[in-house]
Parts: sequence; structure tokens; C-alpha cells
Amino acid sequence: MVGREKEDGADGAANGRLDGLPVFRGVTLVALDAKGRLAIPSRHRDALASVSAGRLVLTADASRCLLLYPLAAWEPIQARLMKLSSFDDNIRSLQRLLVGHADDVELDAAGRILVPPALRRYAGLDKRVVLVGQGQKLELWDEAKWNEQTARAIRFPAGGLPSELDGFSL
Repeated sequence: MVGREKEDGADGAANGRLDGLPVFRGVTLVALDAKGRLAIPSRHRDALASVSAGRLVLTADASRCLLLYPLAAWEPIQARLMKLSSFDDNIRSLQRLLVGHADDVELDAAGRILVPPALRRYAGLDKRVVLVGQGQKLELWDEAKWNEQTARAIRFPAGGLPSELDGFSL
């Protein structure tokens, strides 16, 4: 199925599949409970439960958000990162950030995951958080940081778009 999407059904649970893995889209405001648990929205829950038997990986991102991957999507990323030379300081820093902060989490019977305290602190997560679909992963943001990020993203200075977007049209 390389490069092809297939609809998952009328409810768009995973918004399609790419290479056999779910494709996540959309922005959802959610809440962490007092124990740091996050209820995964139903539109993503079934897809996450079906891939890797609900086993997920949650890790830090340089943008101060968290990345949530199905285990099957994360494993090739980790393998590729760890094959890079740790003699390069930038690579070693990236390995420490992504692999060092990676935590295995599982969907519980209620469709929730526990966001570990260290990762909650890293991303500044309190109660109100935003789950953002990003293809084969989801991002988890503090709501205020997400709003700031969105405001920055829509303010492109004149000529500020990357050259890779020349000729790109929506």
C-alpha cells in the first residue's frame, strides 16, 4: 500500500491509512485528569488500539510538545536514529531528546493513556491540552502553547515561505 490511502469507514476514525498505519488529522481540545491520564478521542482511539495492540510511544519534541506514535510507526524511527553516529554532538542531542525521553504507554480499557510526569513537565502540560493529528503521529500540546504556535504559523512575512513551497497550491 505504498503511498495510498484507504478510508477506514464513514466515521473517519483514523482518517485513512498509509503503508498499513493509521493517518491522523485534525485538532481536538482534550483534558488531562488529576492523575495525568488523557482520554484519546474516539475518532483516533480505534485506530490506535488496532495498531500494535494499543501499545504506543510518547516522546519529547524540540518544540516543547509531545509526540505520540503507534509502536509500529515509532520502531523504524528509533532504529534509524540509533544507527546514526553518536560522535556528532547534534545527532547525540537528538537521540537523547527523542529516544531518551521515549516512554512506552498503553491504552487502558477506557481508551486513556497515562502521560508520565517527566513528559508532562517537559511540555508544560496541565489540564487543558490539544491533540493534533500529524500523519502517522499525534502531537500533544499545552493549549496556550498551541495557540501561540498557531498564531506564529499564520504570520508569514513577505517572502517568508520556504522555497520548497514554490508553486505549491491548495
